[in-house]
Amino acid sequence: MRSTLGARVQTADARRPTGRRDEVVAMRRPDLRKVSSMESLTFFSQMALDLHDAPTSESTIERIAEYAKLAIGCDEAGIMLVHARNQIETAAATAQRVGESHSLQIIHDEGPCLDAIDGHDHYHSDDIRIDPRWAKWGPAVAELGLRSVLSLRLETRARRYGSLNLYAERVGAFDEDDLAVATIFVRHASVAIANAHNEEGLQVAIDARKLIGQAQGILMERFDIDADRAFEFLRRQSQSHNVKLRYVAEWVVDHRDTPDATFSAPADQDASVS
Repeated sequence: MRSTLGARVQTADARRPTGRRDEVVAMRRPDLRKVSSMESLTFFSQMALDLHDAPTSESTIERIAEYAKLAIGCDEAGIMLVHARNQIETAAATAQRVGESHSLQIIHDEGPCLDAIDGHDHYHSDDIRIDPRWAKWGPAVAELGLRSVLSLRLETRARRYGSLNLYAERVGAFDEDDLAVATIFVRHASVAIANAHNEEGLQVAIDARKLIGQAQGILMERFDIDADRAFEFLRRQSQSHNVKLRYVAEWVVDHRDTPDATFSAPADQDASVS
């Protein structure tokens, strides 16, 4: 049984910010079957720039889902991500039924999106309603109006991120050309997700160092100790409470005091970046 988070299911309109993402939705579908064509090169270079300019990893992932619809010409797209302790969530969905499809996979512990994360690098079904691989999930999702699916793993050499999942309303919607384009697309998308996570992780690390420095200053002034002893105090508190060092520092800065009996790890500690 896979360990999962409750999937975040919201409508596309509820999740979609105004501005650049709406422009992606309005773009004309390019012909990407010839990978070396000028149209293909232009599309992927524009996508790379747009994803790089996204302000957060969440907006990067949402844009990837919209670009996937455009690149493949499918009806819907969604992204499932793997977090700490193999917890899985829906990170982007172009429509509510995509989020529902992902939730049904978690409920039944079966489906192409989960399999693409744990098994082969891609899974394809011409008609999910009668596909014996997902006997519980398929008929339920067909009731949502989705009949074909193409799921591909999002990964780099260093890390597995999740799966990109493409849906169509008609039977037999995806062919070999679609798979070829999707395979190239998912490589670009994986790199974009990795870069977004790395940038956010770096910012978290910088912010953590600032917090630790501030906490050291408070402890040095209060207890008349040097920087090394102040850091050692923070480190011991981190170990004794089984809490990351930056959370100890945050407590000291916020309370201008050392941690007391009410201090504990935040609920999201396992999913956060050190």
